[in-house]
Amino acid sequence: MSAAPAVQVSDELRTPLVDRHGRVHRDLRISLTDVCNLRCTYCMPAEGVPWLARENILTTDELLRVAGVAAALGIVEVRLTGGEPLLRADAVDVVAGMASIEGEDGPLEVSMTTNALRLPQLAGPLRDAGLARLNISLDTLRRDVFAALTRRDRLDDTLEGIDAAIAAGFAPIKLNAVAMRGVNDDELTDLLRFAVERGLELRFIEQMPLDAGHIWSRPQMVTGEEILEALQQEFTLTELPGRGAAPAERFLVDGGPSTVGVIRSVTRPFCGACDRVRLTADGQLRNCLFSRTESDLLGVLRSGGTDDDVARLMHACIAGKLPGHGIDEPGFLQPDRPMSAIGG
Repeated sequence: MSAAPAVQVSDELRTPLVDRHGRVHRDLRISLTDVCNLRCTYCMPAEGVPWLARENILTTDELLRVAGVAAALGIVEVRLTGGEPLLRADAVDVVAGMASIEGEDGPLEVSMTTNALRLPQLAGPLRDAGLARLNISLDTLRRDVFAALTRRDRLDDTLEGIDAAIAAGFAPIKLNAVAMRGVNDDELTDLLRFAVERGLELRFIEQMPLDAGHIWSRPQMVTGEEILEALQQEFTLTELPGRGAAPAERFLVDGGPSTVGVIRSVTRPFCGACDRVRLTADGQLRNCLFSRTESDLLGVLRSGGTDDDVARLMHACIAGKLPGHGIDEPGFLQPDRPMSAIGG
């Protein structure tokens, strides 16, 4: 098992990652791999996409080194994503290494977004390794819709993975559902009922322009307002204050304790409070999910760069962050990379 290396960052560089708009970045999303065992229509075409060259994927030692430098610069949470992160053979070792990294405020909080297909085997080991929280993708409860949406008949495996996460003691467990017109917009209340009955927090997400086929359409998107209107046909929702930098607006369901979240990335952007930075599996640093530029950390790591060099690149990347993602601007262009290659 790889141990997190001791980092050597100069005192003058051990400063928070603050952009020109005053946003302090404390959340690092790391993609462990771009490969996935599903083919969700809103993410990639049926035949998949060209995978990254294996030799360009960051090694575990490189991942831990970057996370260590990030912790020295004020990052307090690392979210491991993909593709499907649990397809990486040493995912449990990565979690253990990340959880051992100490920042200014203590150990990094390590979480993961997964499709749950490998959780029946790995939920316990991940919990033992120090994984703090799980976000699980679940867009539908109907087998035919699941098979059509993911192009794989694996709903039972997903549900088994959710049960395994509950049994392993993860709390909170969040379910992520992308609302899609004509696909699952007629089962939004069913999904919320499923979550409430199991003590899970459901988060509905407006579909974003991050598909590999670039077929996203704003008029076809189910808006957050539509989601809330549908839920309020059956549930009483009370908005919770104190959102901070969190992407989801949260609501008590029927007075609580259950809650539901709605992420309105398109119709009600939260860019002004964004505290996230992303690292792709091939070592490219992105200061925004929708950025069309990247900073090459892989090159720094493999050309003999020091921890100070890594820190300088991180600071420069964050300094160039735009005030917003620009989806509503006339000249908006989707990122060249699809979501599976960027990381959630």
